[in-house]
Amino acid sequence: MKNTLKLSFYFLIVTLLITGCKSSSRIHKDDWALTGFERPVGKNPIISPDTVSSFFCPMQGTMVKWEYSDTFNPAAAVYGNQIVVLYRAEDNSNKGIGSRTSRLGYASSDDGVNFKRSTSPVLYPAKDTQAEQEIPGGCEDPRIAQTEDGTYVMLYTQWNRKMPRLAVATSKDLKTWTKSGAVFKNAYQGRFYNEPTKSASIVTKIDHDKQVITKINGKYFMYWGEKNVYAATSEDLINWIPLVDSTGNLQVLFSPRKGLFDSELTECGPPAILTNNGILLLYNGKNKSGTDGDNQYPANAYCAGQALFDSKSPTKLLKRLD
Repeated sequence: MKNTLKLSFYFLIVTLLITGCKSSSRIHKDDWALTGFERPVGKNPIISPDTVSSFFCPMQGTMVKWEYSDTFNPAAAVYGNQIVVLYRAEDNSNKGIGSRTSRLGYASSDDGVNFKRSTSPVLYPAKDTQAEQEIPGGCEDPRIAQTEDGTYVMLYTQWNRKMPRLAVATSKDLKTWTKSGAVFKNAYQGRFYNEPTKSASIVTKIDHDKQVITKINGKYFMYWGEKNVYAATSEDLINWIPLVDSTGNLQVLFSPRKGLFDSELTECGPPAILTNNGILLLYNGKNKSGTDGDNQYPANAYCAGQALFDSKSPTKLLKRLD
């Protein structure tokens, strides 16, 4: 059961990244990359909007159909003998993604394909310590990793419709979460607090059939970013320090590439994995429209990319799939 669950989980984290791209003859057969993924026939989508489910919203003080419009951008984790997906859901309070309120829903599965959903979200904007950062836009785009002692660490985007901020919350059961706020609020005297930040991938390792957070050179390490890929380190998984270059600007590890599937943006995905070959990072690549994009894919298509970093020098990019 454990091996089956682990394989299902690996299948899921990559499947959740892929949104409609066809197979490409360019995909390399590098032995460092995770390859060979297939969509199960007749099973997608595994989660869709629900126009019926509702809960009492503490932000609005009324019942809200919280997953009416969209269900997308999820995270996956193993809890006991189940795969749990926390997904972003948007209500019908306005038109267009990002202009409504986002909350995080909970769904569980025995096989990673067939899911049972909770009727209420597990993380959402409320009149709490994070209200200023999360009202009215909400909580978006989770990434989840687990510590060796069983604590789940979620990095997500706080959206108050003014500034997206990368934030952290922790839980023991993936249902009850403690919010700790923006991860960069204390770094460099708050210099990056009022700059847009999102999409973080904490480095993990496989230990006795469990994927757990690990340290690199004595510190926790994460890749993050949407337009470019950056990095940050932490002593406690709550407060993070972005890596900067000699000029004091964010250190860019890699960026969009002209003419390839990731020509528009490179957005960090699920937890990176420490392997024998290096640190494997999965990321979203968005294809740019026009001549700068990859003509094998539609304009603005999102496809899953993979990059390999040096395990001893985690900012050193070794390889990257085309």
